[in-house]
Amino acid sequence: MAAHRRLLLLILAVAAAAVGTASAKPTAYEALADYDFPPGILPKGVVAYTLDNTTGAFTATLDASASGPGSSVCEFSIQGSYSLRYQTKITGKIAPDHLTNLQGVSVKVLFFWLNIVEVIRHGDKLEFSVGIASADFGIENFYECPTCGCGFDCNDLLMLLNPGASAANAKLRLRGAF
Repeated sequence: MAAHRRLLLLILAVAAAAVGTASAKPTAYEALADYDFPPGILPKGVVAYTLDNTTGAFTATLDASASGPGSSVCEFSIQGSYSLRYQTKITGKIAPDHLTNLQGVSVKVLFFWLNIVEVIRHGDKLEFSVGIASADFGIENFYECPTCGCGFDCNDLLMLLNPGASAANAKLRLRGAF
């Protein structure tokens, strides 16, 4: 009788694990891949998202603590050329190779912050539009997700602050430095 109970418990545990795995919601980064976009168009730290598969309407929510104390945005520079700013809530519509009606993402051009309203994939290029102008970038620039505060240069900044420090400490040290 005890052997039957153990066997029944084992079967129930395996069935529960299978159901949990089958119904697991993909991450926001995995959802982007379903629409042919690389994960790096979103920074690290997406803690929740919604996606209406029939309309393509989506909302992505960033971890507010990743932005630093007292900040409601995720901001960083990329190779000293562009400064990007993500609000903690990003909305828009997604379809294969198209992100439209974007809200919550902006780029600094000269002295002005302009909203990025659309991203279109053309083969190995991503076209980012601010409405009146657009710029193309190679998709290889977006295979990795940037980090709030330091973009892709987190380890380099840490090495300047403390040679020999580990990458795990980089985020903590950098946030405190700003």
